[in-house]
Amino acid sequence: MNANTVKNVDVAVIGGGPAGIAAAIAARKEGAERVVVFERDWEAGGILQQCIHPGFGLHMFKEELTGPEYVDRYLRLAEEAGVEFSLNTMVFSMDKPQSFDGRKSASFWVMSPKRGVENIKAKSVVLAMGCRERPAGAHAIAGTRPAGVYTAGTAQRFVNMEGFLPGKKVVIRGTGDIGLIMARRMVLEGAEVVGAFGAMPWPAGLRRNVAQCLDDFGIPCYLGYNVCELHGSKRLEGVSVVQVDRNRRSIEGTMRFVECDTLLLAVGLIPENELTRMAGIKIDSYTGGPVVNEFMQTSEECFFAAGNVVVVYDVVDFVSQEGERAGKAAALYAAGKLEKGPRYFSVEAGPNVKGISPCELTGGQDATLFLRVLEPVEQSCRLYAEPGIFSQKLRYARPSEMNEVRVSAEKLNALPPDVKAIKIGLEIL
Repeated sequence: MNANTVKNVDVAVIGGGPAGIAAAIAARKEGAERVVVFERDWEAGGILQQCIHPGFGLHMFKEELTGPEYVDRYLRLAEEAGVEFSLNTMVFSMDKPQSFDGRKSASFWVMSPKRGVENIKAKSVVLAMGCRERPAGAHAIAGTRPAGVYTAGTAQRFVNMEGFLPGKKVVIRGTGDIGLIMARRMVLEGAEVVGAFGAMPWPAGLRRNVAQCLDDFGIPCYLGYNVCELHGSKRLEGVSVVQVDRNRRSIEGTMRFVECDTLLLAVGLIPENELTRMAGIKIDSYTGGPVVNEFMQTSEECFFAAGNVVVVYDVVDFVSQEGERAGKAAALYAAGKLEKGPRYFSVEAGPNVKGISPCELTGGQDATLFLRVLEPVEQSCRLYAEPGIFSQKLRYARPSEMNEVRVSAEKLNALPPDVKAIKIGLEIL
């Protein structure tokens, strides 16, 4: 499905993961004539190509699929819709948007082995570059730098796609979902997993992954612990771990040595937004992703964004949903038919809430906002949006699971003219 010649397109999608593919399909269905997905890898699908475990598609397809199966479903839909793919193509530079006939359009630069360097002109762009793991250098772990230290995602690729087992005695730093899944995967491949060590008093991953990946395999989970030092010269020989308080400060007298030959790092993902910054798009200081409205439109009107490039999601089905929303809006913009609402509202975080997206609303259409809570609440609570536009009772709320707030355009536009901000919070009942 590679595009042979790409110079002028209606909707350009940067990134061929689940958000990008869903956006491209939606753009074609909305009437965009030429939709091209630019993907730097040799195959589309993004990180899901290496996620061979089940758990995908429960929302979108109402059945449990592996990552490659989920991607295959979407690639078939993309082929039917007439989406073009430019694979093995790196977008390496983004120009500032230029105004033409009263509307802005985009220009960016790509390079590929077949076509060399090209300048692409697009009426609109969907940014869907995904996210990346925090590297070892960002963790400030003392000690040497021996072999055997990997991010969990790198280890996942080695095991699932390259057929290479990184080590035989493993410590996981962090309790994020990728780390939990890799703890199970390493055991299934014959390695010993000493334990997963997380700095917070609660797991960072989904409860189902804690149960299925740790509990079911007898892998210990040490909460309130940090990996603070590496030991070994050529190869990792062990790590020092220490108990920490809620502010992640080490507790004196609790440090101990743990023997291992491999350390997998699973302590957070970062939205991939170098291209976003090149285009001069406003970045949210908390999420690290672009500021978007309910159309997934950024501060530069011809750019839209979706998926983990905006905020890191816990379920891929939500990524696809947001991709569809961005692709539809991008197609409407390319055709000069996108109509935003008459108002402007900023969305602010209230008690025990963080990472809200979208964080701007115009009242142009009903909106679904995604957010996480700061701390777990294991009892009845209420998620609300003030002033009086949303309220939902919850049995619990956990930082590892995203929550949704649905806001109707009718309620937004009925608010008094002096209301310029919406506040979302969580209270215990």
